[in-house]
Amino acid sequence: MIPAKRKELILDALNENGVLHTHEILEKCNVSEITIRRDLIELESKGLLIRTHGGAIKSQAMDLKFSFDLKIGQNREHKETICQLAANYINEGDIIFIDCGTTLSLLTRHIANFNNLTIITTSLPVISGLIGFPNIRLSLIGGEVDHERQATYGPVAENNIEKHHADKAFVGADGLSLKKGLSSYDDKEGAVTLKMIENADKVYLLCDSSKIEKNSFVKIASINKIHHLITDKAILPEQIKQYQDFGVDVIIEKTDIK
Repeated sequence: MIPAKRKELILDALNENGVLHTHEILEKCNVSEITIRRDLIELESKGLLIRTHGGAIKSQAMDLKFSFDLKIGQNREHKETICQLAANYINEGDIIFIDCGTTLSLLTRHIANFNNLTIITTSLPVISGLIGFPNIRLSLIGGEVDHERQATYGPVAENNIEKHHADKAFVGADGLSLKKGLSSYDDKEGAVTLKMIENADKVYLLCDSSKIEKNSFVKIASINKIHHLITDKAILPEQIKQYQDFGVDVIIEKTDIK
């Protein structure tokens, strides 16, 4: 078994049971105890587990990692489609804001081959996804770190965003409705999203259809603050018309609905 697969097996077992005994992995992987010990040392150095006598227990960082990964997996096909569509509206030379969130983190897969982009973001997964591409200039906005969202936030982050200008902002929301506009579960995350909206020429909201006409805890911005809604084909026809009537360009399945 290759090392990456072996470590994945270790993390999956820990996530399921919370505790792992070395002999359990030895039976499944058919490798030496020294090899397993090295795997555990490496995973502990990344904060993903805590070694114990005879095995390991799950760390809090691992809980956060699996929480984020679980959210990415929800409506994954729709999220990938949305990000692929969004990439079509990015041009060489653009300066863009990329918001945090699981959908936005998948956008990196579709823009890595651009030759000249400047990305300004609060999202650690966005930085991680593009760090190996020197053709893309990256600017990570500083601030406090939200471990679950894997992003920076707070007054420092908001002030830093205000100092930048972007051609386009690609943002997310936990809810979207005609009456309440964009909304978020978290006020500190919503404040960062609003700053990106206010400091960009064009705003693209990436939002799967399950969030449309749903209201979350904190209002971020009115519906007239976004120019384009990029969503999946499960959006209802009447919703498309309603949002168009508000002046929002609705983009679905590689087609601009006019």
